[in-house]
Amino acid sequence: MKHFFNRREDIVTEALDGLLQTAPAGSLARLDSYPDIKIVLRGDWDKAKVAVISGGGAGHEPSHAGFVGRGMLTAAVSGEIFASPSVDAVLTAIRTVTGPMGCLLIVKNYTGDRLNFGLAAEKARVEGFRVEMVIVADDIALPDIAQPRGVAGTLFVHKIAGHLAERGADLETVAAAARSAAGSIVSLGVSLSSCSIPGQAHAERLAADEGELGLGIHGEPGAERIALQEARSIVATMSERLSRALPEDGDYALLLNNLGAVPPIEMGLIAHTVFASSLADRVKLTIGPAPMMTALNMNGFSLSLIRLDPEREAALKSPVAPHAWMPAVDRREIVVLPIAAAPAGEALPASYDPAVDRLIAAICDHLLSLEAELNHLDARAGDGDTGSTVATGSRSVLSQIERLPLKDIGATLSSIGSILSTSMGGSSGVLLSIFFTAAAKAHSDTKDMASALLAGLERMTFYGGAAVGDRTMVDALDPALRALKTGGLAAAASAARAGADATSAMKKAKAGRASYVGERDLDGVPDPGAMAVAAVFEVAAGLR
Repeated sequence: MKHFFNRREDIVTEALDGLLQTAPAGSLARLDSYPDIKIVLRGDWDKAKVAVISGGGAGHEPSHAGFVGRGMLTAAVSGEIFASPSVDAVLTAIRTVTGPMGCLLIVKNYTGDRLNFGLAAEKARVEGFRVEMVIVADDIALPDIAQPRGVAGTLFVHKIAGHLAERGADLETVAAAARSAAGSIVSLGVSLSSCSIPGQAHAERLAADEGELGLGIHGEPGAERIALQEARSIVATMSERLSRALPEDGDYALLLNNLGAVPPIEMGLIAHTVFASSLADRVKLTIGPAPMMTALNMNGFSLSLIRLDPEREAALKSPVAPHAWMPAVDRREIVVLPIAAAPAGEALPASYDPAVDRLIAAICDHLLSLEAELNHLDARAGDGDTGSTVATGSRSVLSQIERLPLKDIGATLSSIGSILSTSMGGSSGVLLSIFFTAAAKAHSDTKDMASALLAGLERMTFYGGAAVGDRTMVDALDPALRALKTGGLAAAASAARAGADATSAMKKAKAGRASYVGERDLDGVPDPGAMAVAAVFEVAAGLR
């Protein structure tokens, strides 16, 4: 797996420096102890309040340094990727930021973190510092394990402790609230891939049809392997297990955490799916979805819940300086507003013409059969959705065919243009809507089908900018319509097929999505839009 980095040895320090260089002026700083000791701290810290320190191995960004700032952490101590920071590093952080009010260490329940933070706390106490430590063990993946892992739910503790410290609470109060919060958190993660570490060989342990449920944040195997399935099934399993770990009553805050590589569109879908699950009625506040406690580039997510009381709710809602923290929002229903009414137009009554009905249905059915083939072609020359886009338009036309004014050709063309403008996304939908709309207007003036379609082509190419030779649907549509004008449907179908086939020899696209693709990737690949046009004319000519 490929990664962006310079030298493996410098990944963590350079990443932390990048964070410092892009943070608001004066908000963050680091100690002059690179590379052995890597500490990021508040640039405005004056030791007047309880210091809140956390940290651990790198690879969990934005945790931990991304949460340093007013209202959250005072300092974050970083180790190398997935490696706990040393005792000296933690002790240095304590010495640097701890004043008379003392400090709280927030530690995830991994052996290395417990030992290094714990020994640093003991040494600091010997030096006279007031130090408390809270261990977070929120993972429920292995319910019978004596030492559950600390995972993304740790962020709840960062936020609650940071809020109280910022308000001036004493160390005992901050530590007690943090311990209470840590005992009220449950988390569970799922992933469709393992993560890869920059500079190390990667071997994917999961098959293409497998995922892992109940995993940590260091790339370790999950508690169990699961079959690849719909998101709603995965979320239902997670929700059921989390619900079993919760008391029967009470309101909860939910943290939707991206483990590193789930695209935003999928995280939005996951959020929607969670709010349709058995957990939904328990959730009062939501934080995320966002990457907050990641495992490098793991293609997975985790759900964390904490039981709310008025103090925790206020703490989670309070504003903070770190941008990585997503504001907690109240659970709410989707607001749906009415669309603006279109200007009233003359209604076109439905009418039936069996020949036109059969032709439209045959064309749409054939285009639907080509969905996978056209997508495959477009995946090589574009973004892989031509077949799906054409299929969507075909389904929409078929679903409304009984309402079309089929005895009135011009009105039918206009109606198809309207349908495609609404249902068929991307530039293809707009271009074809322009084509049919302009053709409808020309047909009402001339009553000549071939001339009307050529008029539609002229308007489509005017707005779209493509011409013959640009490697688009125009390479098939233009010769087909000119042949239709002089030689009928059979000649049009032959010209369309010849034009579509010719696109496979065109080395460079001059319009459309394929214009961004290099010659090597286009070589021998016909344009999928032109192929769809050829198929339409072949159906119309009775050749399919």
